[in-house]
Amino acid sequence: MHDAPAGPGDPGATSATTARDPFDSAEPLGHGLKQRHLTMLGLGGVIGAGLFVGSGAGIAVAGPGIVVSYLIAGTLAMLVMRMLGEMSAAMPSSGSFSVHAERALGRWAGFSVGWLYWFLLVVVLAVEATGAAQIANGWVPSVPQWAWVLVFMLVFTGANLAAVKHFGEFEFWFAALKVGAIVLFLVLGVLAILGLLPETEPVGLAHLSGDGGFLPNGWSGVISGVLAVVFAFGGLEVVTIAAAESDDPARSVARAVRSAVYRILFFYVGSMLVIVTLLPWTAMRPGLSPYVAVLDGIGIPSAGQIMNIVVFVALLSALNANLYGSSRMVFSLAERGEAPRALLKVARGVPRRAVLASVAFGFVSVLLNLKWPDSVFLYMLNAVGAVLLFVWALIAVSQLRLRRLIEREAPERLVLRMWGYPWLTWAALVAMAAVFTLMLFDDTARPQLLWSSGAAALVLLVAGVREWRLRRGADADAAGERTDGQ
Repeated sequence: MHDAPAGPGDPGATSATTARDPFDSAEPLGHGLKQRHLTMLGLGGVIGAGLFVGSGAGIAVAGPGIVVSYLIAGTLAMLVMRMLGEMSAAMPSSGSFSVHAERALGRWAGFSVGWLYWFLLVVVLAVEATGAAQIANGWVPSVPQWAWVLVFMLVFTGANLAAVKHFGEFEFWFAALKVGAIVLFLVLGVLAILGLLPETEPVGLAHLSGDGGFLPNGWSGVISGVLAVVFAFGGLEVVTIAAAESDDPARSVARAVRSAVYRILFFYVGSMLVIVTLLPWTAMRPGLSPYVAVLDGIGIPSAGQIMNIVVFVALLSALNANLYGSSRMVFSLAERGEAPRALLKVARGVPRRAVLASVAFGFVSVLLNLKWPDSVFLYMLNAVGAVLLFVWALIAVSQLRLRRLIEREAPERLVLRMWGYPWLTWAALVAMAAVFTLMLFDDTARPQLLWSSGAAALVLLVAGVREWRLRRGADADAAGERTDGQ
C-alpha cells in the first residue's frame, strides 16, 4: 500500500494503489490518534448494550454459572486479541486482520474476511442506530424515531469525515463514560454485598449456593451461557484498525492490547459476580437489564433512567466505532484492489469516499430495520450472526503462519508476543470449533450459524472466481510475453 500522486486540482487528496513491503507501516491516512484514544477505545469498544442488557439472557440460562461462561468467552477473546495484537504491532495496517489474512493465506482470505467484517459492521450499525433512536424517542416522543436515526447518522458521518482526531475524541469520552459507569457499579455492588450501604445487610453467598446451586442447569447451562455472551466481546478488533492512524502504530497497538484485555475481562466477570451475588438468578429475565435490577435492589433512585442513559451512550459509541471500522476496512480492500478504486481518495488524512460508502449502506440497513425488522432485516442480521467467529478463526490461522514469517525475516518486530505459541493458538481454534458445533445443535443459535455460513460461502465463491480470473489473466499475459520474445 503506497501513496500515489495527488489527483489534479485536489492537493489534499492521495490514492493508494500498489502493494508494499509487508513490514512497511506507512499509511496514506492521518495520524491524529493518541495513545489515550487507543487505550480507551480498547477498553470501551467492547462495553456495549450486549453487556448492559443482553447479559440477562445468559444469566437466565446459566444461573450463577454465568461467571464461568464469561470467563470462558472472555479468555477466548483475550487470546484472539493477543494474536491480533502480535500481528498488528509487527505489521500495522488500517486493514488489520484482513491484511494479515491476505499475507498469510492469499488474496482470497483477505478479500473474504474483509468484506464479511464490513458487512457485519454496517448491518450491526443499523441495530445500534435504531436502538438509540428508540431510547431518544421515549425521552422526546414528539420527535419520530426515524428523525432520531437521521440525526445520529448525520452527526457521526460528520465526525468521521472530519480529521481522525475528532473520531478519537468522540470515542474517548463515550468510552470514559461507559468505563466510569462499570467502575461505579462495581464499587456500589461490593459495598452492598458487604452491607456497607444504607439500609443494606451483608448478603453472604446465599444467592450463589441457593436456588439450585452455583450451576443450577449444570455444565450445559454454562455452555448455553457461553453461546449467549461470546459475541458481546466483538468490537475489540477496531483498536488494531485504529492503531494504524497513530503516531507510533507498533508501540500504540501493543500498549492498547495489553491494557485492554485484562481490564475488560475484569469488568465483565466482575460485573456478573456482583449481579449473581446480590440477586437470585431466577429473578433475571431476557431483555431486562440485570444492572437495573441490581441498582433498584440496592435503592439507587431512577435506576432505570440512569441505565437508559448509559445504554444510549453505549449504542452511540458502538455506532461511531463501527462506522469508523467499516470505512477503514473497505478503504484497505480498495488499496489491495479488492474494492472499487474510487474509494481510495484521501482528503486531509480521511478516506471520505469510504466513509460515505459505508454510511450509505448503513442507511439502507436502517431503513430495512425500520420497515421490515422481522423479515428482510432479520435475514441480514442472521447472516452476520456468526461472522465474528469466522473472523476470529482466520485471525488464529493467520497468526500461526505469520509468526514463522516474522521470526525469520524481522524478529525485532515481535514487540508483543502471543502466549504459549503455537499451543494456545491451536487451543483457541479448537474452542472456536466447539462453539460452532454447539451453535449447530442449539435451536436458537442454529439459524444464525446457517445463514452466516451461507453468507461466508457466497463471499468465498466470489473470492474464488476472482482468483481464478486473475490467474487466468496472468497466465495469458505470460503466454503473450513468451510469444513476443520468440
